[in-house]
Amino acid sequence: MNSMTGFGAATAPYKNSAVRVEISGVNRKQAEIAVALPRAWAELETHVRETVAAAVSRGRVNVSISLTSPAGSNTAICVNKARLSSLKRCLNELMDSLENDLEPTLDSLVRLGIVGEETEADITPQEVQPALTAALQQALQAFLTLRAQEGENMKRDLLARIQTLRGYRGQLAERAACVPQRYRENLMKRLEECGLPLPLDDERIVKEIALFADRCDVTEEMTRLSSHLDQFEKICERDEPVGRTLDFLCQEIFRELNTTGSKANDAALAQLVVDAKTELEKVREQVQNIE
Repeated sequence: MNSMTGFGAATAPYKNSAVRVEISGVNRKQAEIAVALPRAWAELETHVRETVAAAVSRGRVNVSISLTSPAGSNTAICVNKARLSSLKRCLNELMDSLENDLEPTLDSLVRLGIVGEETEADITPQEVQPALTAALQQALQAFLTLRAQEGENMKRDLLARIQTLRGYRGQLAERAACVPQRYRENLMKRLEECGLPLPLDDERIVKEIALFADRCDVTEEMTRLSSHLDQFEKICERDEPVGRTLDFLCQEIFRELNTTGSKANDAALAQLVVDAKTELEKVREQVQNIE
């Protein structure tokens, strides 16, 4: 079981710089992959997207790629001589046409990238792809590891809550079995208070109690509820994406609780149903974060 949320980052050296990849994920019903990388490397987006898609089946995954200087590095300042020569020719032509002398400042040279570190635009996608792939694989592994760790924590929480629901299921079945008996006692008491005492074996009394017992019987609901809880626990042990299946099971569990509540005709039983639904809602919230 994996969570859909997580984070992973890695850096791979490239010449005097480094390629940094950061991957983060949040929950989504479908798989959504967003890639942000330098415009000059746009053709590598498909490669990045396919690599991530092969490892993720659900959730929105954001991948950020950039060129950085390694921490603590003493990268020497470099001069782009080719660009500087080109600029000089352009300035000479411009001065001739304007009949005015132009003197570029150091600030303008830095902004134009004439003096400074190597930038993404100076590196072709083919040159940077090996370093980018290495950083991507490391970041993806860290991302998946964190998702798996969080998934294990969520699994323990879910299984504990399923046990709580089993307890509610037992209380519901026990309480529901006594409802017809209490109805018969209350019915006889009301008849006696109204001055209409009838024997317990009176045909009308027997028929009324039988019809009531049939209407409020929740045996089928309790059987299905027990089956759904069993399936939930088994599915949690699968080594595959189970979020959608668990979400469907939560809907089925809610359906059985809802039907039980509609048949309750008993205040205590209705309160147990409310308590069970509250616990189930906590389960559903957790399931929304599972891949």
